[in-house]
Amino acid sequence: MRARTRHVVAVLVAPLLALPVAACTGKDKTGADGFTVGLLLPSRTLPRWEHFDKPLIEKRLKSLCPRCDLEYANADNDVTRQQQQMNSMVLRGVKVLIIDATDVKALRSSIQQAHAAGVPVVAYDRLAEGPISGYVTFDGAKVGKLQAEALLKAMGDKANGGNIVMMNGDPTNPNAAWFREGALSVLTGKVNIRRSYDTPGWSTDTAHNNMSAAIAAMGPGRIDGVLAANDSLAAGVISALKSAQVRDLPPVTGQDADLEAVQRIIKGEQLMTVYKPFPSEAGEAAAMAVALGRGESVRDIAMTTVDSPTTKNIPTVLLTPKAVTVADIRRTLIKDRLYTIEELCPPALRRACDKAGL
Repeated sequence: MRARTRHVVAVLVAPLLALPVAACTGKDKTGADGFTVGLLLPSRTLPRWEHFDKPLIEKRLKSLCPRCDLEYANADNDVTRQQQQMNSMVLRGVKVLIIDATDVKALRSSIQQAHAAGVPVVAYDRLAEGPISGYVTFDGAKVGKLQAEALLKAMGDKANGGNIVMMNGDPTNPNAAWFREGALSVLTGKVNIRRSYDTPGWSTDTAHNNMSAAIAAMGPGRIDGVLAANDSLAAGVISALKSAQVRDLPPVTGQDADLEAVQRIIKGEQLMTVYKPFPSEAGEAAAMAVALGRGESVRDIAMTTVDSPTTKNIPTVLLTPKAVTVADIRRTLIKDRLYTIEELCPPALRRACDKAGL
């Protein structure tokens, strides 16, 4: 990271530059303060995208720019679909794009086309390649460190020389490597990482299968902890442990504060999750989009810069995640109104919620 400067690479794309003016106005409102922002999210696999990020970005956009519109598309984990969605938005005249790329390399050409057509792109949650104008995310190394620190604490005496399994994220997602590096900075030299798996698409089913393989290879009683990179992977890990009839579940980490994951924490099945306050991330992305749509600098929003493999000095907002164990639920997730007690504690969980002070 370095001082706040910007450098992007413009790529001439004749078809987009040759569009008639009428094709480039799209749904933009009359007047300087009204325009359309395109939001492209990667999947419905993780509940957060549809339940939190999209509505939060839309709400913040409207508060910052009442005459602005949001055009939304979800790629459903399909790279080609997201490319088509992005290109279509540019053709329809969106002024700015916010994108969480399904594949950071594959979307590079579409980002180049958007840039060449004068449409700035804000990378959301993960850093895509190409001429990005701004980037908003949480500190991925800190995420991995929080997971690893919680895991070691829960392992107690077994934190010194115990056996763990690492269930890493999608290898095409740069955040997955970021999380893993942060975790390894804490775990290396303290525990034995007996098995480590990458999980394409952050698939719960793949995590289940990989964990089943680890149990078969290591034995169900010889796994002292599992570093699962997010809550979807934790779900697969825990289901595999249950299928193997492991009664005393080892501590299992997670990330994203999914509702079902928080309920697993209340039940004592999952150790913790990493909460990334979505309103902060959504708000910063919307603020960047509005500034860029108005032709303003984002330097007052982005306090640092990062480099991608293709672009240096990308203005960046780097936010701080929070570890959440059962003892933290009330002062984090409830306090921030992510969930209500009623949502977390259906009748079947009432006894566990009472024990947890909820």
